[in-house]
Amino acid sequence: MSGVWVFKNGVLRLVKNPADEQSSTVRRKALLHTPTNEVIASYASLERKLTSLGWERYYEDPDLLQFHKRPSLDLISLPKDFSRFKSMHMYDIVVKNRESFRVIDVQNTC
Repeated sequence: MSGVWVFKNGVLRLVKNPADEQSSTVRRKALLHTPTNEVIASYASLERKLTSLGWERYYEDPDLLQFHKRPSLDLISLPKDFSRFKSMHMYDIVVKNRESFRVIDVQNTC
């Protein structure tokens, strides 16, 4: 058996041609604003959507982008750099804004 063994998502499998594997479709997550069907591509866009829902910017920690919604205790904390915005942050936003956001799969071809 020739090829490369790949361990992904808890499954070990043999890839006979790793070059073909790299050119396959890569799935990543994206945050979707459901009322406008807009994929959030920047913090500026996200901030506009959140402030329209009653969230206020919170400036306590300079290393984070944070939003607070009064009178609740909810706080959304995001990394300052949008490139570090991961699915766990997206799901936090969805849980706190169920009617306005959804996490979707986006396919990229390499």
